[in-house]
Amino acid sequence: MAQLTITRAALANPVTAATVRALSGRLSGVAHGAARVVIGFLFACHGYQKLFGALGKSPVAIGAWPSWWAGLIELGAGTLIALGLFTRFAAVLCSGAMAYAYFTVHQAGGMLPLENKGELAALYSWVFLMIAIVGPGALSIDSIRRRRT
Repeated sequence: MAQLTITRAALANPVTAATVRALSGRLSGVAHGAARVVIGFLFACHGYQKLFGALGKSPVAIGAWPSWWAGLIELGAGTLIALGLFTRFAAVLCSGAMAYAYFTVHQAGGMLPLENKGELAALYSWVFLMIAIVGPGALSIDSIRRRRT
C-alpha cells in the first residue's frame, strides 16, 4: 500500500513547486485507487438498480436484451472494479458495454452526447478504457496478489 509521510520540516517550509510535486507523487497512487473504487461503486449501483428495482426504478425482466444483461455487467464488473479484482478485464468489459449502449441507444438521438443524452455512457466508456490501460492503482486486490507472487 502507498504510504504518506510528511515531516514537520516539510510543513514548516513554504509551499514550493517541488513540495507540491513530491506530495502529488506520493498521493497519485492513492488518488487513482480511490477514483477506481468510487467509479466502480457508482457503476455497480446502476446495475443494482436495473436488476433489483432499487432507488425508485422498476426492475427489468430477467433475460431482457439488452437491459438485463447490461445490469448484470454493471453490477458484476462494477463490483470487481471497485474491489480492484481482475480490474483490467472488468474495465474492458464495462468500456465495451458502455460503447455499445452509446452507439445503439443514444446515437440515434443526435450526433453529440449532449443532444442524445449519452454523456454518461460516453464518459463511463472512456474512463473504463483508461482504467483498463493504466491498471487498478493502489488499494486493489490485484496489487496485493501481484506483491505475493
